[in-house]
Amino acid sequence: MKENLDPNWIGNSEEDEIYKENILDHFKNPRNFKPLKDYDIYHKEFNPVCGDQIELFVKLNGTKVIDVGFIGKGCAISMASASMLTEKLKDLSLNQIKNIKKEEVLEMIGIPLGIVRMKCGLLSLKTLINGIKIVEEKNEQVSY
Repeated sequence: MKENLDPNWIGNSEEDEIYKENILDHFKNPRNFKPLKDYDIYHKEFNPVCGDQIELFVKLNGTKVIDVGFIGKGCAISMASASMLTEKLKDLSLNQIKNIKKEEVLEMIGIPLGIVRMKCGLLSLKTLINGIKIVEEKNEQVSY
């Protein structure tokens, strides 16, 4: 088999290796991997393509995140992105969170993802945004 000598080939660069190490670190030692007993936002999502699942818990003080946790199971990409995202959420307001774009999460992951892996990498963001929408819809219904 011929070796790929292109220095820009994915997986070959020092930067790619650093990102891969970061993903493995977050996968093996996930940050905020805990259920919260007292939370304001909770939501669970499942990726039927690969079987990844994430449950996300967010505790607020007003509209500001004071604690966050997640539990779940899945591939290194989905678990690492959930860990990275939960680190980012602390001290953010709900408005700031609603403005997080998928590109920001993909940038945190740091390596290009194919179509299937993209769903893994963005599962935590999808879970978060859908959880916020559900809570906001319930609050609108209560205020009538």
